Amino acid sequence: MNVVVLCSGGMDSVTALHWANTHHAVTRVVSFDYGAKHNAREIPFAQEHAQKLGLRHDVIALPFVNQLFTSDLLQSGGSIPEGHYAAENMKQTVVPFRNAIFLSIACGYAESADAQGLVIAAHGGDHAIYPDCREDFMRAMGDAMRLGTYAGIHLLRPFIAMTKGEIAGEGRKLGVDLARTWSCYKGGELHCGRCGTCVERREAFIVAGLVDPTTYANNAPLPPNPTRGVSAQRTENPKERG
Repeated sequence: MNVVVLCSGGMDSVTALHWANTHHAVTRVVSFDYGAKHNAREIPFAQEHAQKLGLRHDVIALPFVNQLFTSDLLQSGGSIPEGHYAAENMKQTVVPFRNAIFLSIACGYAESADAQGLVIAAHGGDHAIYPDCREDFMRAMGDAMRLGTYAGIHLLRPFIAMTKGEIAGEGRKLGVDLARTWSCYKGGELHCGRCGTCVERREAFIVAGLVDPTTYANNAPLPPNPTRGVSAQRTENPKERG
């Protein structure tokens, strides 16, 4: 199947890109620049991986999201919260209906590129705080995309039932250089190590039993996982043990 891949430059979407390139024929890769604090750090990695695979990469600018929407993830919003990814305060980073907007535009883009499928890297760990990452939403959006296009665009979500740790393991199997991906919502020179996405990234490598190749500004013990009760005592990374 000819597919387009949504790739932000994060470890999930980059792994999904390599997964798609293994299982399908990737015609194009697309990223969205919507005014998130970390867009400038993330998108270059999407470009890098697309180039390595010899694929066309397009960036679609959506300035209205930053101008009109309310979210601390955006440049127009407040400070990025710290703590575990699944914690209640991470709801401050939700961009309202973001995936519906991205998928609607990417669906038209995919049909225009003669693709039959669109790949998104939404995964099980997103479900706690992001309603537009859950399977019920994805199934409904997939139905709309299939019914609303002559090509009958299929929405492929290979990681929807996977954890972040399982995605890290999948990336390792596919030979993905996960060091060349970006997670930190703060968008600084280094991954901060304390925001929700940094905590989730650090925890994923630990759960997968992999050495974390990321350099963090702060390697303090991880906070407890509110969904699984993961304690800081269990979250010691092989890299940090020396």
